[in-house]
Amino acid sequence: MSKTARAKDQVVRLLISAGKAAPTPPVGPALGARGVKSMDFCKEFNARTAHIEPGVPTPTLITIRPDRTFSFITKTPPTSYLLKKVAGIEKGPAKPGHEILATISLKHVYEIAKIKATDDNMSHLSLENIARMVVGTARTVGIQVVP
Repeated sequence: MSKTARAKDQVVRLLISAGKAAPTPPVGPALGARGVKSMDFCKEFNARTAHIEPGVPTPTLITIRPDRTFSFITKTPPTSYLLKKVAGIEKGPAKPGHEILATISLKHVYEIAKIKATDDNMSHLSLENIARMVVGTARTVGIQVVP
């Protein structure tokens, strides 16, 4: 690499279970290929997600700098996970948008919207707009929203 070309930070996106990060796939290979010690990441991630119920899928953005140091941001669980948990279903329908497996109230939608509003990428949206996105996801996951 020439002196004028600077190495850029690499961003790795992973979905990791809260408190259960281990240097096995997907964490180990994703970080090991970039020269980061996955065990260091796992210890820090597990410590930072200790307050969350173990096993909750946590979207994580890991920024790896050229000197092989890293920083990471954890986000709220996926909307579909939160909806399925509230509705008490294991998985979505075989034909998304055509089957209704459960119903939830508008109150539940707003509770999920409040959780999602804490993410940085949602900060510019109103709670109502986030709630509309939650309703759209609910429809896809086979959950009907009733007032």
